[in-house]
Amino acid sequence: MSLSPLFDKLRLPVIGSPLFIISNPKLVIAQCQAGIVGSMPALNARPASQLDEWLAEVTETLAAWDRAHPEQPAAPYAINQIVHKTNDRLEHDMMVCAKYRVPIVITSLGARPEINQAVHGWGGIVLHDIIDNTFAHKAIDKGADGLIAVAAGAGGHAGVKSPFALVQEIREWFNGPLALSGSIATGDAVLAAQAMGADLAYIGSAFIATEEARAAEAYKQCIVASTSDDIVYSNLFTGVHGNYLKPSIRNAGLDPDNLPVSDPSKMNFAGGATKAWKDIWGCGQGIGAVKAVVPAAEMVARMQREYALARKRLSL
Repeated sequence: MSLSPLFDKLRLPVIGSPLFIISNPKLVIAQCQAGIVGSMPALNARPASQLDEWLAEVTETLAAWDRAHPEQPAAPYAINQIVHKTNDRLEHDMMVCAKYRVPIVITSLGARPEINQAVHGWGGIVLHDIIDNTFAHKAIDKGADGLIAVAAGAGGHAGVKSPFALVQEIREWFNGPLALSGSIATGDAVLAAQAMGADLAYIGSAFIATEEARAAEAYKQCIVASTSDDIVYSNLFTGVHGNYLKPSIRNAGLDPDNLPVSDPSKMNFAGGATKAWKDIWGCGQGIGAVKAVVPAAEMVARMQREYALARKRLSL
């Protein structure tokens, strides 16, 4: 299996990962216009009816961009669907995605054949995020087109596997589209992901510190001021282990170095987790590379320069 023609328009082999609460049409559009895949969770649109408005905005704006810039068309966009049983909006949100023939659907927290079949029915592709090789096999067996390997150090619901181990194990049996997530915030790291065997880098935390991101200014500045030492890994807030900024945990009156363990059965991504993710700031370990809040296009341009210099340094 080769990389989908959808990715031919990319000017940098990067997917901007969907950021719960934070990603919005403004950020997605800026990422796509800059030449990387922009994405957002369907659940960010609240109420549910807003998703139709958002997809109309993204679709129409990117189409207008392509007409005005035929020499530099926008990259495709993606919508993230939480397919866990707690998401009671999934059927509605999939119908809206079908209406706009969303080119890429990123599925999380479960692999469901009927979701993959629905996306294939309108001509889209499905990338499923996984944290280990066992889940990778399940996702492909159930019809996903590609994988997002969420390795140690990623923001949000990260795994614990080294990217070297995870990519190597997946590439022993799978030659389809593979993106790698975990502490990637520079063009050098994008090239390193490809050197390991991934096709694409999957970058989230760095884009929180952009002008377009729908995040509190204090959140953005905390990322600028923080490094990997300021990240803690816990399952307290949603029932699933993830990486979070220590200062936000302290601000909530908790000790980030002595957090209790949560009951995974209590997770609720459609509603209950919203307050947790609003007050407790998710973030990956790669943020030491983020020095200022800038427009998304400027961040992508910086990574493009770094990527080109890294290739030159290695004489590629």
